[in-house]
Amino acid sequence: MFKLIDKYKSVLRFILTFVGSYFVLALLYNLYLTYGASTTYYPDIITHTVAKQSESIINVLGYNMKVVPSKVEAAMNLTINNKVLARVVEGCNAVSVMLLFASFMLAFFDGWKRTLLFILGGVALIYAMNVTRIALLTIGIYEYPEYTELLHGTIFPAVIYGTVFLLWLGWIRSYKKQPKT
Repeated sequence: MFKLIDKYKSVLRFILTFVGSYFVLALLYNLYLTYGASTTYYPDIITHTVAKQSESIINVLGYNMKVVPSKVEAAMNLTINNKVLARVVEGCNAVSVMLLFASFMLAFFDGWKRTLLFILGGVALIYAMNVTRIALLTIGIYEYPEYTELLHGTIFPAVIYGTVFLLWLGWIRSYKKQPKT
């Protein structure tokens, strides 16, 4: 049994680090969700900010977009011409995707500076891609309502998860084991 563990030590370390770091980060995020609710930045500051930044992108693209808090659920409604087209709920803020990304990066640790810089850069890219994704999704729903399910259920999730996958591939390709002395 110990020979087997020793043989697959690096795989076990990867799995335990990935699962352990995701568990800790998810626990911290759940604490944030429990205690981070806000009346000023409804429903929470991250979701609120994602909705407002999506609104800004949509307005820059020439649409009359308004973001208003939902009266029915913990969400921000994205409206064009007083028609609710989409809603940004906690799951739309991409934090869970960022936690998954960071956990993977920590499992492929390659020194504090390099790993943390890649995590910060990756999280910033995922965040920007997500805000852009929500903006383009809302415009797509407005312009092509018959494709709402395809856009929301297939194309735009592929964009955000595809971005994470490409970041992971880039990291793995650049990952180098330091020679043991």
